Amino acid sequence: MGPGNRPLDLDWLEDFLALAESGNFSRAAQARNIAQPAFSRHIKSLEEWVGVDLFDRTSHPVSLTAAGVKIRPEIEDSLHRLEAARQSARVAHDQAEVSLQFAATHALSLTFFPVWLSGIEAKLPVGRKMGPIQMVSDSFAACEDVMLQRRAQFLLCHGHPAVANRLDDSLFLFAKVGEDRLLPVTAATATGAAMHPIHDKSATSAALPVLAYGQASGIGQIMRSVMKSAFDDGKFTTVFTAHHAVLLKTMALEGRGIAWLPLSLIAADLEAKRLVGAGDDRWSIPIDVRLFRPRAALSAAAEALWSVVTG
Repeated sequence: MGPGNRPLDLDWLEDFLALAESGNFSRAAQARNIAQPAFSRHIKSLEEWVGVDLFDRTSHPVSLTAAGVKIRPEIEDSLHRLEAARQSARVAHDQAEVSLQFAATHALSLTFFPVWLSGIEAKLPVGRKMGPIQMVSDSFAACEDVMLQRRAQFLLCHGHPAVANRLDDSLFLFAKVGEDRLLPVTAATATGAAMHPIHDKSATSAALPVLAYGQASGIGQIMRSVMKSAFDDGKFTTVFTAHHAVLLKTMALEGRGIAWLPLSLIAADLEAKRLVGAGDDRWSIPIDVRLFRPRAALSAAAEALWSVVTG
């Protein structure tokens, strides 16, 4: 009977090594803490699995055959590697239990997340530390995919009450963890004025250049929903499109047009007057900073963080 006809029992390998070491069935069975008849059956089963005799039972003590000598280091190596794999798996499991996996939109991962995380850590009970953190920073659509595929425990993103997303309420819930505002900004002229001011459109007014968000951007979804009528009247023309607010900020600094950017991203640029407002408060959009999670139970570390967020 060959290996294709029956499974291999790892106990047989341990029994093989015990008999190879002692040369005596009785002592080997005792060392393995099993009855000798059962031990002998294990050795026979292993030999049937291999297809050849591994021990010379006519010698005293019992000795390995040529096949047994050949297979012994392979069995020892296999058992060592399996034990190492078992230990590695346990370490990985323990690490996963205390680690936190976040997905965050690009702008928030650079600006909001570090300060927010420090605030969460400060609220943890005395003696409790936050474990390792893994972060995926990408467009909103990509971060949604990460959450839907269960590759992250939390998603940090911008949101607006009028704009839906793919994270169904029956499977996910969210907490509002901050507030932000989309401001129309542009580079400043030499006198400090807006290079591309939003004005009341007249018959002779040229359309204003806009640096727009792509379809994968969460802010873009908000802009297309909340500002749709404003962009349909011919006042603006899109001259550049990208998913990431940071790139749009760079283009705005270069004087390429107007960009609606999160205040959390451009506060320092506004203070330094590298960017200036292109329009009054009528053109700004209040938005939320939201933390999403699955409704299903998470690890103890993730649930502890959520308790602090919602406590």
